Amino acid sequence: MLTSLSISNFALIDALDINFNSGFSIITGETGAGKSILLGGLSLVLGKRADSSQIKDKSKKCVIEAIFDIANYDLKTVFANDDLDYDPQTIIRREILPSGKSRAFVNDTPVTLDSLNRLSAHLLDIHSQHQTLQLVDDAFQFKVIDALAKNESLLSSYKSELSNYKSLQKQLQQLQEELIEAKKEYDYNVFLLNELEEAQLKEGELEELESTYEQLSNVESINEVISYSKAILEAEDLGVIERLNDIKRQLSSISAFGKQYAQIESRIESATIELDDILVELDNLEGQLSSDPQELDEVNTKLQIINNLLQKHSVSEIVELLEIKENLSKKVDASENLDSDISEIKQNIENSEIKLNDIALELSNNREQAIPGFVSNLESILAQLGMPNAKFDIRLDAEQDFKYNGKDNLQFLFRANKGGEFTDLKKSASGGELSRIMLAVKSILANYVKLPTLMFDEIDTGVSGEISDKMGNIMKQMSKNMQVFSITHLPQIASKGNWHYKVFKTDKNEVTQTNMKLLTQDERIVELAQMLGGSNVTESAIAHAKQLLN
Repeated sequence: MLTSLSISNFALIDALDINFNSGFSIITGETGAGKSILLGGLSLVLGKRADSSQIKDKSKKCVIEAIFDIANYDLKTVFANDDLDYDPQTIIRREILPSGKSRAFVNDTPVTLDSLNRLSAHLLDIHSQHQTLQLVDDAFQFKVIDALAKNESLLSSYKSELSNYKSLQKQLQQLQEELIEAKKEYDYNVFLLNELEEAQLKEGELEELESTYEQLSNVESINEVISYSKAILEAEDLGVIERLNDIKRQLSSISAFGKQYAQIESRIESATIELDDILVELDNLEGQLSSDPQELDEVNTKLQIINNLLQKHSVSEIVELLEIKENLSKKVDASENLDSDISEIKQNIENSEIKLNDIALELSNNREQAIPGFVSNLESILAQLGMPNAKFDIRLDAEQDFKYNGKDNLQFLFRANKGGEFTDLKKSASGGELSRIMLAVKSILANYVKLPTLMFDEIDTGVSGEISDKMGNIMKQMSKNMQVFSITHLPQIASKGNWHYKVFKTDKNEVTQTNMKLLTQDERIVELAQMLGGSNVTESAIAHAKQLLN
């Protein structure tokens, strides 16, 4: 419930601090006194957009602060969803800077207007003539019926499954589009993959093949060099190895004469050993190397295949061709698996449809059961409000498509007079009738759901006398379960309140200001007397006012 409101530097309000209580509160005031300013300030707290024209003194910021006691409301989840700190005494503050920019805070935490709007929907409902039009809105009508049918949990399950269903449909569409594209590329990708697989590529293979090709292409030249080298190394008299052995023998004869001679002898011996090994290696190479035109042709063919693939795929290394091969393999596999994936998604969609249909049917059955009692209560209350012949025909028709809240199409048909035809509520009810119907609806809802604080802004427009007295009684009854405000011009309604606030204007230093105060019992009698008979308060008006209050 709203426990206090503070407004500074807003429109005609210089500074206003007012406290509120539970129960039924009345707000009255002459036309133009500033009731709309009060509502404007509250609307800003609830998340309405602001601009600098609303600032009274353009050199200072405007601040509006409301405190709500929400200990009895289950709103912790609402706060958690917007990452806000929960406090049973929640403070909402709105600041409008001279520049026109505004800031909003919930328990001193900055919030966006979207976040503020989501929260305020659970705190305060200002019911104006404009909001009476909600009554003919499809979403509001479903909200009423579902509240009476206790469909909250089912609706949550339905919306969750509907989200899953739409996600599956989106996945199916995406897979089907991918399949169309995949089919266009599939044959070509398979051809490229087969070509790479047939090449049997190996990392580092190109260098080996090029080396083999060079050897096979130059067998004669290589053999000539090897033969020449062997001849130089192993000739009996002038061969390098024999000459080194001769040098070694000579050095051996002087190695005892000094360490340096022994070292040279050792090095010559090492060189001789190395040359012996080289000679053995040359023998081996000579034995391995032979002219093989067939192998040369095979190597040349493989090189051509590899070079053609490198050129075709615009790369320079076999490792890059292997990567391309792996990617092509994945694409081909993916294309071949798409049909299986699509079948699986279709099965999941069928399962989801079954769940949605089951929940939608249960929602519809609950609504069908709730409608007769709702119609009966609604018509009974409207009879009290001067509409004894008002009748409702609320119809549910199943549709094929899944809607946001089931598969039902809901119609509120209304007949104001006997003998008339039932027509759509939007077309058949006048503004005054809609106001009374909305009051009746909300009074019924108050018995089923925890509504936020309600503020009725002249919902009594167009009614008077006995009917206004009945409207007052209904709002009074509602206030036993919730905080209710009524901004009214009718003394019959004003007399029903537990608390009575007056909005009025004063002139100070030739500046008009709007104020608000809680009336004492005597002040309330005078206010009601003025509402009954005008500014000249008579004894009969005073007596009538006292009678209303009693």
